[in-house]
Amino acid sequence: MRLIVTGAAGFIGMHVAEKLLRKNHEVIGIDNLNDYYDVNLKRKRLNILKKYKKFIFFKTSIENQKKINLIFKKYKPKKVIHLAAQAGVRYSIKNPHAYINSNVLGFINILESSRKFGCKHLIYASSSSVYGGTKKYPFKENFYLDKPMSIYAASKKSNELMAHVYSHLYKLPTTGLRFFTVYGPWGRPDMSLFIFVNSILNKKKIKVFNFGKMKRDFTYIDDIVSGTLKIINKPPKKLKKEAPYRICNIGNNNPVDLEYFIKTIEKKLQKKSKKIYLPIQKGDIPVSFANVNKINKITGYKPTTKIEKGISEFITWYKSYYKIV
Repeated sequence: MRLIVTGAAGFIGMHVAEKLLRKNHEVIGIDNLNDYYDVNLKRKRLNILKKYKKFIFFKTSIENQKKINLIFKKYKPKKVIHLAAQAGVRYSIKNPHAYINSNVLGFINILESSRKFGCKHLIYASSSSVYGGTKKYPFKENFYLDKPMSIYAASKKSNELMAHVYSHLYKLPTTGLRFFTVYGPWGRPDMSLFIFVNSILNKKKIKVFNFGKMKRDFTYIDDIVSGTLKIINKPPKKLKKEAPYRICNIGNNNPVDLEYFIKTIEKKLQKKSKKIYLPIQKGDIPVSFANVNKINKITGYKPTTKIEKGISEFITWYKSYYKIV
């Protein structure tokens, strides 16, 4: 089938698009290749996708309503996987406008074009950040959430609310996926695994926030891709009294202590880290823990990658990418 994947040069977007292309689907990729992090990394991801005959790419921002509308009008995708967004909790504190422009204005353009041109299922990226300071674990999709702790989290929660409006008014089937700390090869340089590996190899000190008292539901990229692809052909049903709308956690359902995470990296690198212990950062949460029963019931999704294997795979990629012997 023909699908649009926004954020195609991004970490998750590249992996999702490549898996679809391997299955012989036609993928229309959209990405603005912004400089939030190393553009060369994005270009190299994109080069992988461009090797496939059924990949078509448009360099544009999702905020460009006219261009997005023209792409949808020309290709009329039956399914849309919307992964383009301004990422990062900490960056949102210094640059809030970037999040409103991309994550709110950009998302309304995707919703409008999906509505206009007959999209049968819109899957979009939400985030575990929407759970804010929730202290009830594991996180379930039916928790009442109205206290986000960062502009990033607020923008993602607004996506869920906006999607519900379109599902309600126009019967547009939407699925929001709350991603939990995704990691793996081709990951973003602003994420903890990338930062820790880079710092340890370069003999730099690593910053350990909340004095190490953190837990994260680290989810390997292959498990994320598997769950995302499984849900594509399972849109929420159009019922008389309910909007065809849903939210699903997609995580590992197995939080890892930050100290163990660092020790595992040290073991795989065979190098010790130098740590600076610091208080928790603004907008951050001490624990993330996904209940994945809902997506499991819908698709059979079950994460299989243990943290030790995932870290090892990332380090292998990192050394290869940066030509480290």
